[in-house]
Amino acid sequence: MFKGILTPVITVLDEHGKIDFQGNKIVIDRLIDNGMNGLLFLGSIGEFFALTMEEKKEFIQFVIKTVDKRVAVLIGTGGTVQEEVIELTQFAEKEGADGVTVISPYYFKHDDETIYRYFANVARNTSLPIMIYNFPERTAVNLEPELVLRLAKDFSNIVAIKDTVDNISHTRKLIQFIKPECPNFSILSGFDEYLLPNLLAGGDGVLCGLTNIIPEIFVDLMKGYAAKDFEKVAAAQGKISFLMKLYDVSQPFIAGIKGAVAVRGIPILPIVKEPGNKLTKEQMDVIRDHLAKIGIV
Repeated sequence: MFKGILTPVITVLDEHGKIDFQGNKIVIDRLIDNGMNGLLFLGSIGEFFALTMEEKKEFIQFVIKTVDKRVAVLIGTGGTVQEEVIELTQFAEKEGADGVTVISPYYFKHDDETIYRYFANVARNTSLPIMIYNFPERTAVNLEPELVLRLAKDFSNIVAIKDTVDNISHTRKLIQFIKPECPNFSILSGFDEYLLPNLLAGGDGVLCGLTNIIPEIFVDLMKGYAAKDFEKVAAAQGKISFLMKLYDVSQPFIAGIKGAVAVRGIPILPIVKEPGNKLTKEQMDVIRDHLAKIGIV
């Protein structure tokens, strides 16, 4: 159901750390105009972990109204309190979202049965399509193909996975294990530079942060791949691979992504929620240098 290039959209904030609705509208319209196939709000780059339930609900209403059915809208509803995850998922459904993305339980290292029960409880409480979010660097648990296939077969509304694992072999194993039995189950890579190997392995695309900055380059790669234009694919892949450096500019990397969007001329502030740090002048200079080296500033 969810295929192609999807963006985990930054959440634009004002100088006081509050949601900047006008800034977010500018970002949303730009991504849609540049050909994104879907938008995920309140993902990791969307700072879901730092927003209150009230902020999330207000933002969900805003983004669904702003996108206005132009592309698919996914809402990140994951968290550490299962009741709140279900509550937010049901709220997203009521407001008209096209699906939800739910990260696996985090903080404690849960076993497969606990994780299965968690996703099962969410799936039973919504009719929305669910994308599982596998991010072992944040959750301490890697979702293996056997568990994902079991969930996909047991719940018709568990329809996709975002596999944010810095190892394309894991994504390939998911594709090879799940696709023969559930061919319509979407398998997306969460690491930007794995779009091409994902496609070559039979996957469905990417859901990644650099699309906030260079959506047109990801579109070029997809067009080149469809046309079997190797030169176009290689040129796009080279730029994407180089810009992976942006993830090392700041910790967490969200500020660096926002800074790069601002450097591209989008009128937003690269502010992140506390306790995240503001970018320094030196960090902004590094971002400008990276973007200049691929000729986009």
